[in-house]
Amino acid sequence: MTPALETLRAATRGTEYENQLWLVGGAVRDKLLGKAGPTDFDIVMERDAIDLAHWLWNNEISDIFPVIYTRFGTAMIRVDGVPIELVTARRESYETESRKPDVEPATLEDDARRRDFTVNALLENLHTGEARDPLGLGLQDLKDKILRTPLDPVATFFDDPLRMLRAVRFRQQLGFDFAPGLEDAIQEEAERLAIISEERIRDEWTKMLTMTGAGESMKDLMRLGLLEQFAPEFQDMVGVEQGNFHHLDVWEHSLLVLDNAGPGNVVLALAALLHDIGKPPTRFVDHEGNTRFFGHESIGAQIAYRMLQRLKFSGEQIEKVVLLVRNHMRLGSMPEFTASAARRLIRDLDGEVENLLALVDADTRALRPGLGTLDLAPIRLRLAEVQAATPREALESPLTGEEIMELTTLTPGPEVGRLKSMLVEKVLEGEIKPGDKDAAKKAILEAHH
Repeated sequence: MTPALETLRAATRGTEYENQLWLVGGAVRDKLLGKAGPTDFDIVMERDAIDLAHWLWNNEISDIFPVIYTRFGTAMIRVDGVPIELVTARRESYETESRKPDVEPATLEDDARRRDFTVNALLENLHTGEARDPLGLGLQDLKDKILRTPLDPVATFFDDPLRMLRAVRFRQQLGFDFAPGLEDAIQEEAERLAIISEERIRDEWTKMLTMTGAGESMKDLMRLGLLEQFAPEFQDMVGVEQGNFHHLDVWEHSLLVLDNAGPGNVVLALAALLHDIGKPPTRFVDHEGNTRFFGHESIGAQIAYRMLQRLKFSGEQIEKVVLLVRNHMRLGSMPEFTASAARRLIRDLDGEVENLLALVDADTRALRPGLGTLDLAPIRLRLAEVQAATPREALESPLTGEEIMELTTLTPGPEVGRLKSMLVEKVLEGEIKPGDKDAAKKAILEAHH
């Protein structure tokens, strides 16, 4: 048991709460599976969870004043830095067009029926360690590796459509199979995902994208009709053939790139999945029968921007992903990676060079077998040399606009911008050393007169 739970157990021993607190959800499931547990915990009880939260705050057990959700009878506390959600056992009922249920206190068994899957409804008494399977199904489903809903799956998914995305995630995360009827229920209720906020969808999708084997989850989302509910742009990629260098269509290729990129990095995962999303609208076959996608990286960057903005990703994440999509063809099109090319890449990628290299590597390894891959070793070496000699902040004009105007007597306008850009180009090409104001002044005078 983690120190936070030990603290909570010790604090409530000998009080009215002893033997009343039950761990539920991923912590119990993962312990029984022998897997690493979560970093936060849920505790359900038939007593008032909000009263307990205030008691823990008053007795200096919770690090924070409880965050209370009165309607749901829940409270978020933090013990020894670990988030713990306290839940009053409840029964829920839903209106057709709402995700906000009517709630009333209930038994532990009633509470188990409102949960998403039987394996997530298992309980463990915080004080005695007693395990309880309120539905009589969870332990066997855990043993059989079956993902089953407590109620009829249509009813469970109707109540909270986000559970359909969770089903796909747990299938991959746990390596479980869907119970009979579960897939049919997802396909039947897929359109109800429309009542779920973009933020909740984004968070669940992000968890899938950053897991090992994310490509399989994306296949499930596509096959079950879920992906089209929040990212219909991906449908256009299915069946789009790519020509000689590729053995997969655009969609299957993108899934392989996603898996090649590896888990844990959401920006890289999004860039991998989205890097060729501009291919369907730019595809054409030339007179020699070659398939071309001219400008797909620029179109793809625009599509990626709109999609990620719609799904409420952060501005920083969107900026990075769009940057990677727009530049993913850049290294492969260079006959030689010169020092000036390295300086330009460092300047233009703005801290995302490593992610670009990882994306390019994942992309080239997804090409038709036998073509070989792009050797990134000399590129990395050149980048290291340039970065050591030239800090990122030095790849700028040695003169400010004000200094250029003072030197040339120009007034603010396009000509000042043109001269400043000229200086940046000369720095990138190695004609002027970074920060060399004298050489920059000489170049300005020669260009201006």
